[in-house]
Amino acid sequence: MNKRWNLDALYTSFDSEKLTQDFDRFIQLADDGMKLIDKLNPTNDNSSSIMLEIMKENDVLEDLVGGLYAYASLTYSVDTSNIEAAKYIEKIQKEIPRLTLMSAKVNLALKEVNDLDAFIAKAPGLEHYKFHLQEGQKQASHLLSTKEELLMAELSNTGSKAWVKLQNKIVSTLTGEYEGEEQTITVLRSKAYESDSNVRKSAYEAELKAYTKKDEESAACLNAIKGEVITVAKKRGYESPLHMTLETQGMDKETLDAMMSAIEEYLPYFRKYLRKKAELLGHKNGLPFYDLFAPIGDTEIRYEYDEARDFIIKQFTSFSDKLGGFATHAFDNDWLDPFPREGKVAGAFCANLHSIKESRVMSNFTGSFNDMTTLAHELGHGYHGDCLKDALPTNSNYSMPLAETASIFCETIVFNAALNDATEKEAKVVIENELLGATQVIVDIYSRYLFETELFEKRANASLSVEELKDTMEKAQLKAYGDGLDPSVLHPYMWMCKPHYYYAERNFYNFPYAFGLLFAKGLYSLYQQDKEAFLPKYDSLLIATGCNNIHDVLKIVNIDSHKSDFFKGSLELIKDAIDTFCK
Repeated sequence: MNKRWNLDALYTSFDSEKLTQDFDRFIQLADDGMKLIDKLNPTNDNSSSIMLEIMKENDVLEDLVGGLYAYASLTYSVDTSNIEAAKYIEKIQKEIPRLTLMSAKVNLALKEVNDLDAFIAKAPGLEHYKFHLQEGQKQASHLLSTKEELLMAELSNTGSKAWVKLQNKIVSTLTGEYEGEEQTITVLRSKAYESDSNVRKSAYEAELKAYTKKDEESAACLNAIKGEVITVAKKRGYESPLHMTLETQGMDKETLDAMMSAIEEYLPYFRKYLRKKAELLGHKNGLPFYDLFAPIGDTEIRYEYDEARDFIIKQFTSFSDKLGGFATHAFDNDWLDPFPREGKVAGAFCANLHSIKESRVMSNFTGSFNDMTTLAHELGHGYHGDCLKDALPTNSNYSMPLAETASIFCETIVFNAALNDATEKEAKVVIENELLGATQVIVDIYSRYLFETELFEKRANASLSVEELKDTMEKAQLKAYGDGLDPSVLHPYMWMCKPHYYYAERNFYNFPYAFGLLFAKGLYSLYQQDKEAFLPKYDSLLIATGCNNIHDVLKIVNIDSHKSDFFKGSLELIKDAIDTFCK
């Protein structure tokens, strides 16, 4: 099938009059906004009113630049050979420092406000921005001078952002020889789900060999990006890049520590599952990495794209008509670009487009059970955006740890439905797929967290060689997976194929997935206990993610994120599934 998404609701082409007008309007509004900000003086009586004007103008700017950038980046993500899209991304990125500088100046002004509540009370309407004003005031202590802020923002365009583009190009165009033909990394990695063990092993070997063609270049990208992050964190006065991530993402260290301690306590159960899977596949020394995703049993659950679509819509509707209606609308209106093709980036993602109150979902669907659940996962992100479509643009952005809440919740819906509908043989497949996914989000994510922690520690002293990066990755995998993995068959290049390591503004983009899984599992448990009471709370919770920190969001459903009990409760659900599988 040649199904692709439609971006016309954004723009019809890079030559369209609307795109040109919106870009010019963005520039004009940014200039106007800067003039407004220059009038800010917290000691003046009219400063609150000026701040309200600034926040309203910022909302318009967010939607404008969000739409412009989304059109270029979405176009490029499904066709990395599109030079026009690549150039437009650069064009937008050159102007982003304007917004960075505006934000910095607003926060510096907030730093001078002694009584923020009184300041907000002077301008009716400003209370809608209270959370973000509070966060801005908190982050102001880490700001540099306006000249330095502008310089750092501008330098990132030829620094970390340029390295990210290079890395994306490297991985999206990298190929390995498999059965006499060159195959993309995306295709090679997808063979890890094949039922033939020889196919899985050969594809894994071809994948690792392919990385050697460009590993020096990728190492240069990673070292440059992490070096920049370390410098920025240090200049801003953060204890470490991790502390910078936590503060900017609304998560406190107490919550992270509570979750990590619970994960560490339950790692032995995941290793029990992996050893059992290894035994079933005929391995005596733990599971070789190439068999992590191997199907179990002689039953393979496959879906045609339309079958996956119908199943997802049916199960979403069983949860609520609103969720089912959202998915139906997304499928029927070409919001998805589902199939792999040359030049398309690997993986899957959802882009919530607040400016048009829509979403777009990209995946590389080949028909596996995992592909079906991935579609459900990404549509969950879209539903999160749909709940926030009428919120102010400022209040429609949520932190990384909360970003996975709706997506994993939707995954859980289709998992449980598939299990209920399954035959005995199919049930084994469904349970194993659930455990496979949970292992990735808990154990593999934990290994990525360990890897990035050590990467930052080492990079603070010097750049890491390819061999050092590989060694650090293998050590992290062994510590996380333990005897569940065959120590002689790991994946030393996981740092190269996972794009999250290369996001200069989203460091430690690993533990948010674990948080999302455990939070979503706990929420689903609450849903099962009282469905009628849960539904209105669920949408309210998703809306609240845009204007509350994580600890306060969890309070909505009476959860204390500083205590590991809640996280252990969610992990206990996974442990029960492991026990069932092993029996």
